[in-house]
Amino acid sequence: MSPRTLVAGILGGVTMFVWMFIAHMVLPLGEAGVKEIPDEPPVLNAMKASMGPGSGVYVFPGTGLPPNATSEQKSAAMRDYNGKLAASPSGFLVYHGPGATFSFTKTLGIEFALEIVEALLAAWLLSMTLLTGILARAGFVSVVGVIAAIATNVSYWNWYGFSGTYTAAYVFTQAAGFLCAGVVMAAIMRAKTGIAARVAA
Repeated sequence: MSPRTLVAGILGGVTMFVWMFIAHMVLPLGEAGVKEIPDEPPVLNAMKASMGPGSGVYVFPGTGLPPNATSEQKSAAMRDYNGKLAASPSGFLVYHGPGATFSFTKTLGIEFALEIVEALLAAWLLSMTLLTGILARAGFVSVVGVIAAIATNVSYWNWYGFSGTYTAAYVFTQAAGFLCAGVVMAAIMRAKTGIAARVAA
């Protein structure tokens, strides 16, 4: 990776981080589609009693299958699953038992590092293209961002029932972050005009 590409990636990552901070702390995008549990204490007490001090990712209602279920048992469970969905709540839960801590500074630092890495990878991909215009280069990075945004968010909507509002807000936020980073990268990175001209000829 050339020094120019490295600088473009780092500054693009900083730009993306600033946008993400604005989107979550100033704009309502970070809270779109997210609600708090009404009458929370009895729900939390029930979760604590059922799941204890550990951490995990849970989907409910469960299938009730044993660990070594046969294909016949799995097929039967899938046939019965719609009945469970009709009779009980369903959802996707990330659970941490009592005693977990939250450090805003640490989480913000990890997010900053993540966006620097994402932007460096996007800058590296951009450096291997023959795109010559600033709009074309910024658009390329934006498409990378759209791919990243839909790769997880839309799958979570499809498989786990994440709300459409939440999904749309997070896809937009991430894609817009890559667009902002792409504009900065495109302005810094020089197109390989000599190579592009020879290819066009």
